[in-house]
Amino acid sequence: MAVETITTISPTTNKPILTRHGLSPEDILKLGATAQEAQKAYVQSHPTLESRRKIVTKALEILLKRQDELARELTEQMGRPIAYTAKEITTAVKRAEYLNKIAPEELEKEYPGEAEAGFKRYLRKEPVGVVLVIFAWNYPYLILVNSLIPSLLAGNSVILKPSPQTPTIAEHILDIFTEAGLPKNVIQYLHCGSPTDLRPLILSEDVNHICFTGSVAGGLAIQGIASSRVNVSVGLELGGKDPAYIRSDVDAAWAAEEIVDGAIFNSGQSCCAVERVYVHESIYDSFVSEVKKVLSGYKLGDPFDKSTHVGPVVSARSKDAIAAQVADALSKGAKDETPANDTFANPPTSGGNFVAPVLLTGVNHSMAVMTEETFGPVIPVQKVSSDDEAISLMNDSVFGLTASIWTKDTALGEKLTRRVQAGTVFVNRADYPSPDLAWTGWKDSGKGVTLSRFGFEQFVKLQSVHVKDYPK
Repeated sequence: MAVETITTISPTTNKPILTRHGLSPEDILKLGATAQEAQKAYVQSHPTLESRRKIVTKALEILLKRQDELARELTEQMGRPIAYTAKEITTAVKRAEYLNKIAPEELEKEYPGEAEAGFKRYLRKEPVGVVLVIFAWNYPYLILVNSLIPSLLAGNSVILKPSPQTPTIAEHILDIFTEAGLPKNVIQYLHCGSPTDLRPLILSEDVNHICFTGSVAGGLAIQGIASSRVNVSVGLELGGKDPAYIRSDVDAAWAAEEIVDGAIFNSGQSCCAVERVYVHESIYDSFVSEVKKVLSGYKLGDPFDKSTHVGPVVSARSKDAIAAQVADALSKGAKDETPANDTFANPPTSGGNFVAPVLLTGVNHSMAVMTEETFGPVIPVQKVSSDDEAISLMNDSVFGLTASIWTKDTALGEKLTRRVQAGTVFVNRADYPSPDLAWTGWKDSGKGVTLSRFGFEQFVKLQSVHVKDYPK
């Protein structure tokens, strides 16, 4: 059986830039067996959390030193403007440093049972074994550290499956952690075109936990394969259709700056991007006017130009899907109020997947742009007359990842968050996963938790210990 050839297409030029080769089903299975042996050796050679923390600390230092090289590679492979890609590396390091810092409290803590003469009973945490991490292209380093760092700190071995769009991420991570002193085969990786190609590995007894970040369809496929096994768990970080509600008391110009950034950064290709905006009718017109002013100052262009704000979207398929949502909205009565902008009208002519930001007004929930994930630089704005109407519309979604409320009355804003069906709720902020808070999706946005003190729980299993005094 011939192995798969995986080609990475540049979002900027639509030309091939990299090729990688997959593995045969037999070789995929071997990864699992090797990982099991490596995990056992890992906890023997590094039995203390402190020794594992030192490896992580060293690896993060190396990662930070390479940030410029890695940033340029990110821009080439997934199209984010070069002005922003280095920040992903530094943010990933800070996130990982936080997890490394809190690891002793979360991994070494023992939970005692009730006191009883002649007995000692407690709960302790042990590594799950082998963790398979399937991660996406849009923020590959940020996504990866969510699972990689707690996995390694807990004493697990890891198999990485990067997106075909950013295949070199796993290769760099292996090199960096090897240089930092991580034993051989504790991290392995493989390339394949579809996560379902991992079926033989998922069905084997050699994988103990799976972390998947990607689309709902991809997550359901992985969960479906794993469902025939009892002794494997699955964590899913999936899509979003994240709403923002602009109350009547806010400064429209300030809110417009924040919302445009939350919606357009990374060309809107973030699971926690602002994808639908509800604005109180009393400031609706002024908000739309201010959004136009902000968008008129954005530059769509070559991602290697440091003055570019918006680069290409990841693929021609994505470009077409975004255009289809916009066309659907316009056909149902929405209005395109995108301001005049020379760079929007004249994107680079290199054949890339350039999508200019779009401002849509007059939208409603009959339109796909308000109900289906867009993953592109589109800002649909709907008028509302009350808090109740806004909350009802925010919750009218199969997704529940993040949501934001913008108001001067922060106490009321915080009160309203209790009514919002989302794993993360913001007041006067958006699009920011805090490492000290849980990252978790409600509804079809996923299951399981990464980040925070709860972000270690996927990567450990509980063991109850009973010790009874020997009879005298």
